[in-house]
Amino acid sequence: MARDYDSQLLESVSVRRRRLRDALLFGAQRARRNADERLGKVFAGIAIAAVLCAGCIGWSFIQHTLAQQKAEQQKQQQRQEQQFR
Repeated sequence: MARDYDSQLLESVSVRRRRLRDALLFGAQRARRNADERLGKVFAGIAIAAVLCAGCIGWSFIQHTLAQQKAEQQKQQQRQEQQFR
């Protein structure tokens, strides 16, 4: 029985501290700000994902272009070697 009372007391203290901290950080309109922050985080996540996708596509394009240039150079070298033979 004493353990239940102790755990309830500790839980109520932690809830009180969390409420005080939220009141200090967010003020009286903490619920509205919390929703606004979530939307901001969602949009930031979408923006970061879009930038990462664009970066991957750009990197792939550069690698493909460099591979084509390298293959073309090798073909030219082979043609030159065949002409000199």
